[in-house]
Amino acid sequence: MGVKYYLAVDIGASSGRHILAHMEDGKIVLEEIYRFYNGNDMEEVTLSGVTGMHRVWDTKRLFNEVIEGMRRCGEAGKIPVSVGIDTWGVDYVLLDDEGRMIGRCYGYRDERTSGIDEEVYRIIPQEDLYARTGIQKAIFNTIYQLMAAKKQEPETLEEAKTFLMMPDYLHYLLTGVAKQEYTNATTGQLVDPVTFNWDYELIEKLGFPARLFKELSLPGTKVGDLSEEVQGKVGFNCSVILPATHDTGSAVMSVPVSEGTGDRSGTDILYISSGTWSLMGTELSKADCSRKAMEANFTNEGGYDHRYRFLKNIMGLWMIQSVKKELEEGAAAGIAPEGITLTADTDFSFGHLCEMAETVDIASVVDANNDRFMAPASMIGEVRKACEESGQQIPATPWELARVIYRSLAECYRKAAQELEDITGRHYDTINIVGGGSNADYLNRLTAKMTGRRVLAGPGEATAIGNLGAQMIADGVFPDLYSLRRAVYTSFGVKEYLP
Repeated sequence: MGVKYYLAVDIGASSGRHILAHMEDGKIVLEEIYRFYNGNDMEEVTLSGVTGMHRVWDTKRLFNEVIEGMRRCGEAGKIPVSVGIDTWGVDYVLLDDEGRMIGRCYGYRDERTSGIDEEVYRIIPQEDLYARTGIQKAIFNTIYQLMAAKKQEPETLEEAKTFLMMPDYLHYLLTGVAKQEYTNATTGQLVDPVTFNWDYELIEKLGFPARLFKELSLPGTKVGDLSEEVQGKVGFNCSVILPATHDTGSAVMSVPVSEGTGDRSGTDILYISSGTWSLMGTELSKADCSRKAMEANFTNEGGYDHRYRFLKNIMGLWMIQSVKKELEEGAAAGIAPEGITLTADTDFSFGHLCEMAETVDIASVVDANNDRFMAPASMIGEVRKACEESGQQIPATPWELARVIYRSLAECYRKAAQELEDITGRHYDTINIVGGGSNADYLNRLTAKMTGRRVLAGPGEATAIGNLGAQMIADGVFPDLYSLRRAVYTSFGVKEYLP
């Protein structure tokens, strides 16, 4: 029998990748097949009679990229047994009765939800909303996006027959079968954490069409085979299997467990899924919808096998990604960003930014969780302004900017770890950092030092590994999640940092 391949299509807010996996000598072996750019487009849209520029996702381009990566698998003669797609959370697509997209797929950083939370709270107070969903307040949650649609584009909801989160929509385009996956659905703040189903009473209160919300499917569910049209484009057929379609849900599945440590419940794990966002938390068998959890701004997102990802959203590497982009654009144009001194050293790679951040001395920190850093016109300007307002030293070089951001993230991790211990009553002596940010050596050392905890960093491709893991569990390669996590540790290992 030949090698059995599994394909993860992992799409983040800034890039996407196709990762193949197979087993070899008891270890998971990965191979990147294709990588592509992702990002919002700005489009002129009229909402409630006001015309302006709004952030949207080009879903046609995204799907074409999915197809291209799959086609390359076929060209390489590495036909996957199954494929699954994960993306970020909260964003959605509406379809009419013929399966055609209605309106636009807005990006979660778009400003059309500004002030919409008050519309929701007129119907259900914020405290009551948290008590019945367990999901933290974030102005981009699907509940606010749908309320914005109801107020600004009511015709889209009136015409819609199907509601699909982004990865659900991409799976639909692959198969012609519409399924709504559980973990991503929970990010929208419309799912009951007790029944694991849509909160139809809440949906009715808010005036959203109940017909849009169908049965939720768990990771491991088969969506279908590739449609004949897609088979013609990629050159093969395979099953489409739901992973945890929310990227953090997949990333958390790959948190490694070494021999003699960890338990099968996962409640002893403290993790950071580090990427554009830093998601820091643990796993719970039952959602914590207490006022204490709400006030600390923790969320109970659905996880594999009905576990709960009890975590806090921290701004994450978005800040340094934005600064890197501004620095590169400034250097290319020969124009330094305002207040920043550029030298002949214009290597603004993440590795070099980390390396140089250690060479400068600046103790300033900012609140990385402040909404001001969500989508500022200039991240450099916003960080400098925050330092100035708080009476701290203002960063004046790229390396000082990087140091301020990395220190600020580590400080957020320290506070979140303390809050987690206070809420759960557990002590966590180790932080597992997975995802792309696990490669940030300087940030890992800062995290160990500032939290006073051992840090285990890796694997870097955590989301893709978790995506693949759900498919491999469904195919019988691993009997359960714990076995997958043990295999992740033996396959990829971790790097240890001590306080």
